[in-house]
Amino acid sequence: MMSLMVHLKTAGHLRGKGDRMAKVTFRGLSFYSRVAENCEDVAHFNEIFRWPIASRLDGNEMLEIQVYNYSKVFSNRLVGTFCMVLQKVAEEGHLELTDTLIDDNNTSIKTSVTIEIRYQSMDGSVGVWSDGEFLDVPEDRDGMFAFETESLLSGQSRGSGTSPGRSLQGSIPTFRKAGKGVFSAMKLGKIRSSRDDHKRGDEPAVLDMEDLDRKAMRLAGFVDPDTISLASVTAVTTNVSNKRSKPDIKMEPSSGRPVDYQISITVIEARQLIGLNMDPVVCVEIGDDKKYTSMKESTNCPYYNEYFVFDFHVPPDVMFDKIIKLSVIHSKNLLRSGTLVGTFKMDVGTVYSQPEHQFYHKWAILSDPDDITAGCKGYVKCDIAVVGKGDNIKTPHKANETDEDELEGNLLLPEGIPVERQWARFYVKIYRAEGLPKMNTNIMANVKKAFIGENRDLVDPYVQVQFAGQKGKTSVQKSSYEPIWNEQVVFTELFPPLCKRIKVQIRDSDKVNDVAIGTHFVDLRKISNDGDKGFLPTLGPAWANMYGSTRQYTLMDEHQDLNEGLGEGVSFRARLLLSVAVEILDTTSPELMSSTEVQVESVSNISESATGKIDEFFLFGSFLEATMIDRKIGDKAISFEITIGNYGNQIDGVSKPSSRKKKKKDSENEEEESELIQNSSDDEADEDGDLVSVSSTPPMKPVITDRNYFHLPYFEKKPCVYIKSWWQDQRRRLYNSNMMDKIADKLEEGLNDVQEIIKTEKAFPERRLRGVLEELGVGCSRFVTLANKDVNQAGRTKLDRERLKSCMREMDSMGQQAKQIRTQVKKNIVKEKLKLVQNFLQKLRFLADEPQHSIPDVFIWMMSNNKRIAYARVPSKDILYSIVDEETGKDCGKVKAVFLKLPGKKGFGPAGWTVQSKLELYLWLGLNKQRKDFLSGLPNGFEEIKSAKMSHGLHSVPPVSLVYNMKQVFQLRAHMYQARSLFAADNSGLSDPFARVFFSTHSQVTEILSETLCPTWDQLLVFDDVELFGEASELRDDPPIIVVEIFDQDTVGKAEFIGRTFAKPTIKMCDEHYGPPRFPPQLEYYQIYRGNHAAGELLAAFELLQIGQGGRDDLPPLEGPTDSERGPILPVPLGIRPILSRYRIEVLFWGLRDLKRINLAQVDRPRVDIECAGRGVQSVLIQNYKKNPNFSTLVKWFEVDLPENELLHPPLNIRVVDCRAFGRYILVGSHAVSSLRRFIYTTPDKASNNWATAAKLMNGYMVLTNGGSQPRSSPSLSSRTFSRPAGDILVNVDAEHLVRKMDTVVKLDATSDAIVKVDMTEEESDRDKKQKKKKKKKGGVEEEEETDERMLDWWSKYFASIETLKETLRAQDAAQAEAEEREDLEIAAEAADITHDDLLLKGSRAKERSKEKKSSKDKKKAADGSDRRPVKAKVDELVVYDKELESEYGNFEDWLHTFNLYRGKAGDDDEQALDDDRIVGRFKGSLCMYKLPVSEEITREAGFDPNMGMFQSIPHNDPINVLVRVYVVRATDLHPADINGKADPYVVIKLGKSEVKDKENYISKQLNPVFGKSFDIEATFPMESMLTVSVYDWDLVGTDDLIGETKIDLENRFYSKYRATCGISSNYSVHGYNVWRDPLKPSQILAKLCKDGKIDGPHYGPGGRVKVANRIFQGPTEIEDENGLKKQTEEHLALTVLTHWEEIPRVGCKLVPEHVETRPLLNPDKPGIEQGRIEMWVDMFPMDMPAPGPAIDTAPRKPKRYELRVIIWNTDEVILEDDDYFTGEKSSDIFVRGWLKGQQEDRQDTDVHYHSLTGEGNFNWRFVFPFDYLMAEEKIVISKKESMFSWDETEYKIPPRLTLQVWDADHFSADDFLGAIELDLNRFPRGAKTAKQCSLAMIRNEQELPTISIFKQKRVKGWWPFVARDENDEMELTGKVEAELHLVTAEEAEKSPVGLGRNEPDPLEKPNRPDTTFLWFLSPLKAIRYLVCNRYKWLIIKVVLALLLLIMLGLFLYSMPGYLVKKLLGA
Repeated sequence: MMSLMVHLKTAGHLRGKGDRMAKVTFRGLSFYSRVAENCEDVAHFNEIFRWPIASRLDGNEMLEIQVYNYSKVFSNRLVGTFCMVLQKVAEEGHLELTDTLIDDNNTSIKTSVTIEIRYQSMDGSVGVWSDGEFLDVPEDRDGMFAFETESLLSGQSRGSGTSPGRSLQGSIPTFRKAGKGVFSAMKLGKIRSSRDDHKRGDEPAVLDMEDLDRKAMRLAGFVDPDTISLASVTAVTTNVSNKRSKPDIKMEPSSGRPVDYQISITVIEARQLIGLNMDPVVCVEIGDDKKYTSMKESTNCPYYNEYFVFDFHVPPDVMFDKIIKLSVIHSKNLLRSGTLVGTFKMDVGTVYSQPEHQFYHKWAILSDPDDITAGCKGYVKCDIAVVGKGDNIKTPHKANETDEDELEGNLLLPEGIPVERQWARFYVKIYRAEGLPKMNTNIMANVKKAFIGENRDLVDPYVQVQFAGQKGKTSVQKSSYEPIWNEQVVFTELFPPLCKRIKVQIRDSDKVNDVAIGTHFVDLRKISNDGDKGFLPTLGPAWANMYGSTRQYTLMDEHQDLNEGLGEGVSFRARLLLSVAVEILDTTSPELMSSTEVQVESVSNISESATGKIDEFFLFGSFLEATMIDRKIGDKAISFEITIGNYGNQIDGVSKPSSRKKKKKDSENEEEESELIQNSSDDEADEDGDLVSVSSTPPMKPVITDRNYFHLPYFEKKPCVYIKSWWQDQRRRLYNSNMMDKIADKLEEGLNDVQEIIKTEKAFPERRLRGVLEELGVGCSRFVTLANKDVNQAGRTKLDRERLKSCMREMDSMGQQAKQIRTQVKKNIVKEKLKLVQNFLQKLRFLADEPQHSIPDVFIWMMSNNKRIAYARVPSKDILYSIVDEETGKDCGKVKAVFLKLPGKKGFGPAGWTVQSKLELYLWLGLNKQRKDFLSGLPNGFEEIKSAKMSHGLHSVPPVSLVYNMKQVFQLRAHMYQARSLFAADNSGLSDPFARVFFSTHSQVTEILSETLCPTWDQLLVFDDVELFGEASELRDDPPIIVVEIFDQDTVGKAEFIGRTFAKPTIKMCDEHYGPPRFPPQLEYYQIYRGNHAAGELLAAFELLQIGQGGRDDLPPLEGPTDSERGPILPVPLGIRPILSRYRIEVLFWGLRDLKRINLAQVDRPRVDIECAGRGVQSVLIQNYKKNPNFSTLVKWFEVDLPENELLHPPLNIRVVDCRAFGRYILVGSHAVSSLRRFIYTTPDKASNNWATAAKLMNGYMVLTNGGSQPRSSPSLSSRTFSRPAGDILVNVDAEHLVRKMDTVVKLDATSDAIVKVDMTEEESDRDKKQKKKKKKKGGVEEEEETDERMLDWWSKYFASIETLKETLRAQDAAQAEAEEREDLEIAAEAADITHDDLLLKGSRAKERSKEKKSSKDKKKAADGSDRRPVKAKVDELVVYDKELESEYGNFEDWLHTFNLYRGKAGDDDEQALDDDRIVGRFKGSLCMYKLPVSEEITREAGFDPNMGMFQSIPHNDPINVLVRVYVVRATDLHPADINGKADPYVVIKLGKSEVKDKENYISKQLNPVFGKSFDIEATFPMESMLTVSVYDWDLVGTDDLIGETKIDLENRFYSKYRATCGISSNYSVHGYNVWRDPLKPSQILAKLCKDGKIDGPHYGPGGRVKVANRIFQGPTEIEDENGLKKQTEEHLALTVLTHWEEIPRVGCKLVPEHVETRPLLNPDKPGIEQGRIEMWVDMFPMDMPAPGPAIDTAPRKPKRYELRVIIWNTDEVILEDDDYFTGEKSSDIFVRGWLKGQQEDRQDTDVHYHSLTGEGNFNWRFVFPFDYLMAEEKIVISKKESMFSWDETEYKIPPRLTLQVWDADHFSADDFLGAIELDLNRFPRGAKTAKQCSLAMIRNEQELPTISIFKQKRVKGWWPFVARDENDEMELTGKVEAELHLVTAEEAEKSPVGLGRNEPDPLEKPNRPDTTFLWFLSPLKAIRYLVCNRYKWLIIKVVLALLLLIMLGLFLYSMPGYLVKKLLGA
């Protein structure tokens, strides 16, 4: 056993006196020491702690010791902590030390501890221990480990390959990860300079302590399985130690290839558009495609319901960057473009990332781009869906429409985006660029060059920035390749924007056309964070590297796409210094520019150092091997070139920037960080300053490996390259992302393991998952400790700081969550937790992607003849060196297998799969001053050869080549057993595969097996004398990889590539024993890839055996060729090939279907050959395929030896051949059954009463939530079972339950959980119920008026069922949400350890809380009794499936399976969609396999027919005549077929030769047509069994186009035990809308089922009981006929049994109920993309039975004619608009206008009430609106011609909405709109009794107020408010109207007609209007009299009084003097 022992001796320098105690922790497991009492400054513990460990000690694991002051009473106080990294211990195995502790603030204190640590590894490779120091190990090691690994790894005790962890007891595969944590001296924080610890094996360490017995178990020698990584499928992914890194197996670039997309947008309606009386049109724009809706006149809330589809064929990146723009335009017509009301923008990527790739019924907020200070300009309700190939979109069944009418809650915004988005400025600053390629795209320049020889090869660059559909450009800098712009492009856009990327492109300006030089995308999600502690988008200033095509310039650049940013760039193009900032605008500030045009402004320059100080980097590469060079280029000398940026690029690089010298100077006056490289002296640094870079290897002629490939003869001399380059030192960014990448890699590998364990059904996946989570937790905490460094480094941007913060937060929380989840992983929920952890993986990958580049990527090019042939691109971060091991790139200082590929489009498709060359390459990149151990990762045993020029003998100069003087000789044995599911490479649909194995410079091939996709080669390939260079021990840890390529041999031409896989051999050195557990190796599956796609699996094993001094004789012996026929081929030896057992495979041959022509000839006499593992059986010949395609002999069998291990079972091949004349056979098609698992026969368990299956099926139907505490599958529908003493089970099904099963089951009351009522077994229950029912009736609240039976038709049933479906879906969602809530609570509970009961309480409380919120609204509704869904009238229902019936019933393959036969080459397209074209027919039959001998009881059963084997009771397959009745209900969301965005659909039905076209009944211009038709076709199975239902588009001229079709295999349905011939109704009735359709009555069906299933029954008994098998069912026994007479009947009882048939033991299964299925319509031209859906069902009646009745009438309902009479009595408080000429007073000339929504042309106006001075108007005016209405759908139906040119009328369905508007009439100008109200006739607020009570609240709080429906009330009168919106977009009250609404049916209207306005008949009296309402120019006197009398009476009186006073005063003054004089003179 491995273990770690810590001897804690003393703790010294303690302060004070007291009791001390210590706690020692390792791998999360703590031990406490004893308490040392009363010690002063030294505490003597002298204790030994021991941890048995299951995986190797990792050098970066920690040991923690904490010293406490111990107290009995209070909690212990921590004195200090000592942490150390066990690096030294892992290497040396023993360590003694004394060191100081640190306190809480991480400062050192005096207190110290003295400890001794010992580590014993399994193979004793670390340190040497004396015996007495470590627990006794049992001697019998092999025995002990044997049973242990059996239990752990189910017999497969080997991983793939080996690692040093395995010798002696190496049966526990512990896997090496790519090299890790070289961090540390002894303690954190001190950095060691030496790196001599390369040869350390480091394993993930996990000690998972849950309880002490586990610990005890471990001490007894059990291994903790968490840490065992099982070999994953591709063997290379695991077990790669620290000298080599993983190769990437997927080759082909996938990004640049175009794919099909379809975007469908439905514009439903718009609301609250700002503007008065507008005629709005909605324009939908995607990229450059525009489509318009029709125009709706004079309305602010138009209803469109128009559907648009856009088809694209572009690469995904281009697609997702396109902008979807919805704009509303007001009064657009042919002459004017109209004015823009508002727009909404979003990119396609945002929609695609939504769940289901769609927004459904959401409201888009419109904003005005020209005026950003204005608020919302209105809302448009729409559906947007983006479908890629292979996506299928489910249309959600929404709850009632009212929920969606609430705007705020249903906005068209992704989750997490605030409703109120603000305007923001996006500043993209462009500073300068470097290193542009020399090119002049101008054609003239080339001509000029040809004539004058002048070569102006400079560019005229400018930068173009694209964001949210807008473009901005900087100025053009003429002829420069270091242009400086210093400009900023400013976009104004709403924030957060719904566009994810900013595209920045350097372009070359040109008179003819501008060309892209390079493109960079800025992803806004990566440069911002929307969390609580988030930050706005910010970037830089930072350099962005741009990659694209190679730099040599040709006139027509074939890789121009790469420069546009499509596909992976193959060369460095330039780098651009840019920054991005966002500022949220305050729209209220007055000086704001309100337009959103793009601005370009200049900005100030930034300093050189702003992006970081420039440092010198050193890149070293060594080519250890170059093999697999494609033979096309094998004849010329080949060299390899490595470039980083433009450095090292010799052909077409640009001379180094002139600033190089300046940079050199800078770096001298910086403080040298020489403490990092203590031994590098200053003079040395100077000497290598003039080092010349060597960037390419010397050219060399390749040597032939085999027919296809060459290799370069490098042997012991390995060429090297090195490059110096200067970059800004921003390594920190790369380090952090490296750390995250490594954590992610480890996590991914662990998850692959867990999935592999689950897939192969090995034991303990949960333990491995715990181990993975533990590793994740440790990794996250390491990240948090390491990342926060170099914080003050030069050039750190705001984004660096913010990203660091958010990454630390994320990683910290992820670590916490991982620990938490780890405690919850239980066996049964591994899969759920796995999903959670996979989210972590995505998050890690997202975080690790650094948006700010620093060092450009490294390119390796293979050059031949000075031309670039093939390349590989290595991200610079992967090879970057750091002193801290976690930060080092994963390939730095490692040997990596690199595959070179062709550049650009050349690499698409087949060319991209062939390897151009495979390199074994060693790379190292780091600071020049850190370069001293750049060679340390190479395999040891080499000498350096320096360049001759540098002969000064400097030892610091890098070598130009390495010479290995150590070489080991090996023999490789490749055991190639078999492959399966290979790719079909020939036209026959098969391949002739052989495998070619490459190892180092050797290659060998297996034999070619013809015509198979599952070859069993069973061949051993021996490679002798394989020479490998380097030390033996290193090779043992880390052998090179083996490449296996599989080809298809063609008679002519080159063999075709099928796929490739990698493997690692298991190695045996010459001093090791060849024997268990590692040898002989076991076969393993390796995944084969072709490009990016899996192309099969290879079962093989590889071993590499060292040849020692004794030569080959020492190797384990090889058996000679055993099979004389196969010649000298060696078979796979016995120890390796699997153990076989005898199986019998029975084959049921039923028939062949739909065989296509082969070589133009029809198939006439086919036969089926079945083959498995070399044995097989042939069916009988079908004599005449046309007449009868079924086989006459049904069952045959053969015996075969198959491996015991099911996973190794070979595939079974089915081939169909056509027997032609003269004994010729032609292959028609083939099918490989890759897994026989589902056909393995298990004996039925007698005890199991089919509960399980019953439950499973029910589960699909209704979900019952009993507080979620019951397991879902308990069969608790409306029945429960009660055991009877006699063993009978009583199933009591109450009649009520049956009728509306769903009502009792799924109507979840808002506040309570649904609990199914369990019926009492006593008879009384029935009586009680009857009484209850009577009571209900009296109460009268529960039941609405009884629906009249005569009113009901099939559609009532259908709509009731659809409601139920929606309710069920809602209930399921609720149940799911509840389950999730419970899970969260459970998690919390586990953390806090609450008991289960508390949990239940909590759960229900939480639930009640959440429900209270919801239910408050519902309660209000319910209180008024005006809820929209009253207690439903009892309508019998059917089941509406929102999918195909097949998917609900397992394709009806309960006993008859359908195997598709393929022929022709497999498509190389991405998806398997093309496979449909290869299908040439179908074989129907089945398989059954079982181990021999078989048990006796089966064959002894009664009626066992030995000829039928296991296929008992199977119907005969003779031809049978059937009447097929197809009901087509309706189609939805059809793909438009006409230019106008509509279609004229009709149905076509084909079955065999017969075809029914319903062309004359096409439905004009509808995408959601209701057909409501049934078609009868007679057919003969098996000849005609494939039913095709197509929807075609009718065209007046030309042929009709297919919209889409669906195919149904009727035969499987017909023969299925689910009885899919005619669905069983929920109720039996003999008349009415629910009449029984089946010619057989329920009792006859039941009797037949019992007979076929050999079941006892049915026995009908008294009291409404029936007994079948041992179950008793109850039900009603009376039935009413047409005349209302009651009769006794057994049918209800029989039906009860049928609906519960799944409960019958042994034969029970769910019978197909009466149903409607929804099938997707597909179009062969657009494979995989749904073109709409069709709702339909099929009934089938055998002709030898009684004939069925007439078809049910499903004709669409005709709308009912109504007349709405609206009387406008009065208005009040209408706002006054006009000013009077004379008096300036306010008045209005009021009139009211009204229309029923959608019929504006039929609008009606009242007369005008002139001159209302108070806003009061009197009208007494009647509007009459006739309309057609569909009650069930609540829609008005309008039929009208779309335009003058339309051929026929189009039917529209619109919601019934009455619009009333109030206007001010003007004589000379247009009338002014004052206000409006819109009433939805189904739900509108009750009018107020008086004008006073009428207020805005009636509109504002519409949701809360009780609503009424005119269809129920018939007559309503009251006051309603008129509203309009003011400038600030606030609602204001603009008047009130008193109106009366009266609804009459057409018949009533005829009986009592009324006149319009105030006309006869039934005229209204004239309104009593005041005199002023006369016009002043008609009766001026009246008007004046009115003015004088009414208005100015008091004024006149006042004026008269005042005048009198004045006159008196005047007279007084006038006469005063004279009077005075008189007085004075005394006259």
